[in-house]
Amino acid sequence: MKQNFWRMTVLAIGALMASSTLTQAQQNCAARETVIERLASAYGETRQSIGLAQNNTMVEVFASTTTGTWTIAITNAAGLTCLVASGQAFERLAETLPTPAEDA
Repeated sequence: MKQNFWRMTVLAIGALMASSTLTQAQQNCAARETVIERLASAYGETRQSIGLAQNNTMVEVFASTTTGTWTIAITNAAGLTCLVASGQAFERLAETLPTPAEDA
């Protein structure tokens, strides 16, 4: 039951990110190379994780382990990258999956 809840939560977040990106496309989007260079030069952020979302959209998390800033970006198949979220206090985690007894 908890697994279904988390799956639905992730899907809902993905849908919200996609819809907010469309409405802000002209303000927060640019060619992928431009966005990556800007995140690196202005904020010291590098790619920390990557995933594939709906419609072959790439979702990436960029962060600076020095300053703690982070940015979530999505890139479409045409190479247009849009910033969808950013913040502070980034931390790298290495959590393990709970055992079945802990998931009850």
